[in-house]
Amino acid sequence: MKKSLGAKTMIYPTPVFVVGTYDDAGKPNVMTAAWAGICCSVPPCVAVSLRKATYSYGNIVARKAFTISIPSQAHAREADYFGMASGKTQDKFAKSKLTPVKSELVDAPYVKEFPVVLECRLLHTVEIGLHTQFIGEILDVKADESVLGPDGFPDILKVKPMVFVPESATYHGIGQLLGRAFSIGKKI
Repeated sequence: MKKSLGAKTMIYPTPVFVVGTYDDAGKPNVMTAAWAGICCSVPPCVAVSLRKATYSYGNIVARKAFTISIPSQAHAREADYFGMASGKTQDKFAKSKLTPVKSELVDAPYVKEFPVVLECRLLHTVEIGLHTQFIGEILDVKADESVLGPDGFPDILKVKPMVFVPESATYHGIGQLLGRAFSIGKKI
C-alpha cells in the first residue's frame, strides 16, 4: 500500500542546471535551478522556473536570453554556492574562481569549466504561482570534446552530471546503465 505524502515538489530526479545571465550593467551572473527540463522537441526548448525575487529573473526578462550550463559532479560545491548566493551582492564567478564565457548566439554567459552548455533565446514566459517558467529555444548545445562519446554526443558517464533530491536537499551522481531506451521494453 502506498502512503499519501501530500502535494509536494517530489519528482525524482530533478536536474542541476546553472542558469547564466547578464545584468543591466553587463556583469555575468549564474544561479542554480532544479525546477527545469526539456519541454519541446521541435523547436528544441528547455524550461526553467524561477522566483521573481531572484536576480536572474530580472536579467532574463531584460535580456530575453539565458544559458544552461550543466555542472559535473566535480563542481558540486560551486553549483551549490551558485544557488545560495545572490548576484545582486556577490560576483559569483570571482568568488568561485570559475570563468564566464560570452555566448556566441545569445546575450548571456555560460560557465567555461562545465562540460555541457545550452544557449537559449527566451521564447515564452508563463506565470505559474510563486514561480515563473521561462521557456527558451535552444539555439545551440556546446560540449567539451573530452566528454563526447563515439557517436559525437555527450556521454553521460563522461559528463558526470548531478541530480537534486528536493525533499532531502541532497545531490547525487548518475548510476549504472539499465538498458537502451526504446529497446529493453521490447522484451515484454
